This record gives sequence, C-alpha cells and structure tokens, in this order.
Amino acid sequence: MDFRLTDDQRQLQEAARAFAQGEMRAVARELEQEDKALPAEYVKRYAEMGFLGVNVAENLGGLGLGNLEALIVLEEFAKVSPAVAFPIFESSVGPVRAVEHFANADLVKRIVPKVCAGEMVVAVAMSEPEAGSALTDLKTRAEIKDGRIVINGQKRWCSGGGHADAYVVYCRLSDAPGAKGIGAVLVEKDAKGLSFGARERLMGFRGVPSADIFFDNVDVPEGNLIVPAGGFKQLMEAFDLERCGNATMCLAIAQSALDEALAYVQERRQFGKPLVEFQAVQLKLAEMALRCEASRLLIWRAAQNATDNVGGGLPSILDSSLAKCFANEMVRDVVGAAMQVMGAYGYSKEFDMERRMRDGWGWGIAGGAIDIQKVNIASALVGRRFDQRR
Repeated sequence: MDFRLTDDQRQLQEAARAFAQGEMRAVARELEQEDKALPAEYVKRYAEMGFLGVNVAENLGGLGLGNLEALIVLEEFAKVSPAVAFPIFESSVGPVRAVEHFANADLVKRIVPKVCAGEMVVAVAMSEPEAGSALTDLKTRAEIKDGRIVINGQKRWCSGGGHADAYVVYCRLSDAPGAKGIGAVLVEKDAKGLSFGARERLMGFRGVPSADIFFDNVDVPEGNLIVPAGGFKQLMEAFDLERCGNATMCLAIAQSALDEALAYVQERRQFGKPLVEFQAVQLKLAEMALRCEASRLLIWRAAQNATDNVGGGLPSILDSSLAKCFANEMVRDVVGAAMQVMGAYGYSKEFDMERRMRDGWGWGIAGGAIDIQKVNIASALVGRRFDQRR
C-alpha cells in the first residue's frame, strides 16, 4: 500500500494544474458572471490536451488510464471552478461511462469516441418531479416496438439540460414494479418530440446549465437501448463512479478555499502582525487541512479499489458513498471557515470564496443527498437494503 503518486501521475497532475491555473481562471470568472456553459472551443482544447476520457479505453479515444488519474485531473480543473471542470467530469465519471460499460458495441463506438474528442457532451436524466431520492418511483416510460423505442415523460434537475448533445435517460421499460422495471436509453438532442423547459436559476452551479426535459412520443432506434428493464443495478454501479466525481468537486472547492485562506492570513495584518500569528487562525488552518486530506484519501481509496476490481473498474457503493458523504459535509465546513478567516473579503463577489460557498453546498444535494449516502453506508454495513416505504 503506497499513498504516494507515481512520477507519471505527478506529471499528469502538474500538466492539468498548469493548464487550468494558467488558462482557465479568466474563463471561469466569465462563466460565473454570465452563467453560460464552457464554449465548445475550450472543450476541444481539453480533448487535444488529453484531459477528456482519461480513464476511457484507448481504442475508444481515451488515455486508457485509471480512475485515480481521471480524478486527479478533475480536481485540478475544479480548483478553478466546477464550470470549467464539468466537461472533464462528464467524460470521465459521468453517464457516458454507463454507455461504455453496458451499451451494445455499435452505440459505444458511435458515442464514446465523440465525447473523448470533445465533439459531444452526454448528460444524465434521472430525477423527476416526484422521483428524486426515491428514484425508483420514476414514471417516464419507454416502449420498444418494431425496432424503435418511444419515450414519454418528464425529467428535472438535469445538469446539462438543454445544452448537452445527448442524454442517458432512466425510464420504465416494463410494468415490473420499482427497480425491476427500470432501464436506460440514449436520446440525442435533435430527437423529434424532445423539448426543454426554462433555464434553471440556481444558487450556485453557474456555468452548468440545467433545465427540465420533456419527452412527447420521442422516437429513437432500439439500438439506443443502454440497459433493458431490470438494469437499474448496473446503472447505479456506474453512478457510484459519478459519486466519486461529485466528491472530487467538493475536495477541489475546499482545497482551493484553504489555499486562498492560507495565502491571505500570511499577508493580512491586524493588531500589528499577520493573521497567521494568531493561534485561533492556526487551529482553523489545521482543521481545514485535516478535512481536505481525509477526504482525498477516501476518494482515492474508492478509485483505486475500483481499478483493482477484476473486470469491473467501478467503485463499490460503500466506498463511493463514504467518499461522497464525507466530502459533501467537509466542503461546507472548510469553505465556511475560510470565509470567516477572510472576513468581508471572503463575503465579497470580487473574490471566489462566496462562489465556493454556493457551489460547495450544491454538491451535497446533487447526485444523491447526504442523508441518502448515510443510508447507503448503513445498508452496506449490515448487508441489506432498507425499504424506506414501510
């Protein structure tokens, strides 16, 4: 067991850091101010630099590296902002990985290389007005007939909604109750009958578009089926990797908050000396560092354990839920402490700290709320699922 990065991993980390810090900071501020998605030309540059699909197989356009390497790259970009990191998130830990792992070979070859080349963005459409944490209550229905799939329903809280080029749509593919009837279908943006609601205006996540999605007899080829009815467990296995990405977004936000606070307290003077000379400030810095390091270790353990799984490459629900839950709570504490240390400067929109507070809070809601992760952890500990409906 070695907790040090290899030389190759450090070089990848340094390359990602140099690019993100050197070229994306001004872009991140623009995305935040205008609440617009990262322009396509930057996504193409990410692809050219090898930052998309880091952990996707080389024959599909990725680098063929592991989950750990993908999360290392994601962290460096997310330190600048989640908005500039989001295409990396989607390509390495997002729904396209469900396509790669579970879809038929033709669909995989048609979709995954385009994502790695920066030519396509794939988002996930899971939640509905009455199905969020209770995801198996979803009502969006798909019927397979004569080689076609017809979909009707509505999705909500879709990050990338209205912006992405295609969607992994969780839907009910049979009359079987609960999870047994659920599978997933890929729906491309230009599909007839697909429409979008108004752009969501959220507290944070500016630069990551979100909108309701409406399916009115949307018709796609049967080959767009990713998993059939009964494939919900497979979808959740892929989603466990996305939880590690969610946790990494939190870690990056917290680490960047600590970095800025650390620089600030060594420059800012009060009562005739730098703030860092006060013991109360020293204790805050130590507590923030403790939380960041603990979070990083949980995330990296989940990623490495998944890489070690023979034929899998997807983390366990226990590892991913532990990493996500801790990171979701950690980022709120760390950014809050950093904001307090910086005082009015931390609260000002002229600096990034208040944006970190808004973004950091959202990741504990997205991708499975904090309390749901705790239920997952308890379920894994006792070896059975808990029926919340009883």
